Amino acid sequence: MRRILAIYGVVSVIFVLGLCATFYLGRDFSAALPVVQAGHGASVWSAFWQNMHEPLAGLLVQFIVIVVAARLAGAAAVHFGQPAVIGEIAAGILLGPSLLGWLAPDAFTFIFPKASLGVLQLFSQIGVCLFMFVVGLELDVTNLKRRAQTAIVVSHSSIMVPYLLGVVASLVLYKSYAAPGTSFVTFALFMGIAMSITAFPVLVRILNDRGLTRTPLGATATTCAAVDDATAWAILAIVVALARATGLTSTIVNLGLLVVYVAAMLGIARPMLAHWLPIGRLIQGRQSLTVIAVVLIVMTASALATQAMGIHALFGAFLAGVVMPRNKDFHDYLALRLENFSTVFLLPLFFAFSGLRTQVNLLNDVTSWYVLAGIIAVAVTGKVVGSMIPARLTGMSWNEAFSLGALMNTRGLVELIALNIGYDLGILPPRIFSMMVLMALATTFMTGPLLDFALWAQRRTAGLPAAAR
Repeated sequence: MRRILAIYGVVSVIFVLGLCATFYLGRDFSAALPVVQAGHGASVWSAFWQNMHEPLAGLLVQFIVIVVAARLAGAAAVHFGQPAVIGEIAAGILLGPSLLGWLAPDAFTFIFPKASLGVLQLFSQIGVCLFMFVVGLELDVTNLKRRAQTAIVVSHSSIMVPYLLGVVASLVLYKSYAAPGTSFVTFALFMGIAMSITAFPVLVRILNDRGLTRTPLGATATTCAAVDDATAWAILAIVVALARATGLTSTIVNLGLLVVYVAAMLGIARPMLAHWLPIGRLIQGRQSLTVIAVVLIVMTASALATQAMGIHALFGAFLAGVVMPRNKDFHDYLALRLENFSTVFLLPLFFAFSGLRTQVNLLNDVTSWYVLAGIIAVAVTGKVVGSMIPARLTGMSWNEAFSLGALMNTRGLVELIALNIGYDLGILPPRIFSMMVLMALATTFMTGPLLDFALWAQRRTAGLPAAAR
């Protein structure tokens, strides 16, 4: 013990003497530099305030405010029997100009200065790419094959009917709500896809929360939503390629590249990844960091490829998830590490960024609210009827068919992703964008009450005499 203390004392003395000698030798160096006088009015508070306006500090404040608001609002939504994503989307809108910017403009400007929005958007896009990768990862192709007939008929009908209604509705909306310079065809095609999307991940969570996952209804809804999701994203990729094309030649090139890339990913990348990735060692706990790094590189490279083609990075991330090896343990391992982080930390940034774009105050007349009500009616009718009637014709009861239609009417996060793509492309200006965001929120909110109504109707019917049914 004494020896250790002696060594520590010697080292400390050498350290102090070295500092003193260095400062003594450099005492004249500062004289050659200009002297900056500190202002007498400077204080600890002003220095703190200046540090808080640094870009990194501002970004950290945004992270804290957004994540806390999303968790609180998500918990409140769950408390009232709604999926957490409803509260998280609502939190994003409440943090935007629609509420925070209206009630406390100074606080809103401090938390979300315009100069910081570009960085916030990039982080939110990374979160969405991770989310879309997990969506592709969870796409069960084997389950799709087992229920292919019902899934294809119901899901494609649930896309075509609302898609057609959205295109027809564009005849009324185009002149007043389309962005200047946007062609009618582009606007109509995008309105169709915005009306026809189903949020596969949100639907799965609703089924899990209600214990319906392993029921025939849950299995059919999951399969139909998966087919719907994959089909809708394929259509959206084509619409984006058309929107970004500058002419017929450009359109053909973009679509051709997309087809070639999808074929290469499914025909070449998928078997190569199944052969190269050491899944067994990953599950056993070895080389886990290497495998995760490879997976993230594949996802990022695929996202970069589709972005460079003029489609969108999200399609590449989704496709990378689809081509990952089909192994449940492998999927669970990746989902646990990627989905949790993106859902808790990065996706709320996307909700907030969408909320910053949503300006409810633009709906400042009665006509705008009538138009919003009409959009919601078209969206609900297209999805519920477009799913319910084909489901009934394929052998489901009316009650189950209605429940399936209510589930397919769920839009949520996936709808927001599509709407933001339309906003970025200049197809959806702020006014119609805000309406469509509110439509996504309303239709997702309806899912729970509609399922409750179907359950009530089923119990009531079961209690009637056979002659009265």
